[in-house]
Amino acid sequence: MRSKFKQIVSEGISAIPEKFLKQLDNVAIVIEKRPTKAQEEKLHLRQGLILFGLYEGVPQTRRGLGYSGVLPDKITIFQESIELVGRDEEDIKEMVKNTVWHEIAHHFGMDEREVRDAEERRRARSLE
Repeated sequence: MRSKFKQIVSEGISAIPEKFLKQLDNVAIVIEKRPTKAQEEKLHLRQGLILFGLYEGVPQTRRGLGYSGVLPDKITIFQESIELVGRDEEDIKEMVKNTVWHEIAHHFGMDEREVRDAEERRRARSLE
C-alpha cells in the first residue's frame, strides 16, 4: 500500500498549479506513517486530534539575506492518519490533495487562519 499511497501523493502534488510549484524553494515532501511523539508534543496536539500533514521549516516570507546553506524545509504527509479517516480511495486522494495544498501554503508564509480562509475560498470556487 506504500507505493500506492506514494502515487496518490505524487498526484496531489501534480494538482498544484505550476505557478506555485515553480516557486517552491528548498523544500522536500516526504511520507511517514504517523507523526512522531516529538512532532505531536511540539504542536501541543490534543488527544484525539489526527494530523494529516506537517510543515517544518522557514517560510519563504521569513527568509532574509542570511538564508543560505540550510537543510530543506520538510512537508510530511502522514499516511496512516489519512487512511484512517478516508472512506475510500477517492476520498483519500482528495484528502492528500488538500493536505499538500495546506502545507505548501505554510511554506509560502501563510498562518493557520490564512490557510483555512484560502481553503474555504478554493472550495467555494470549485462548487461554482
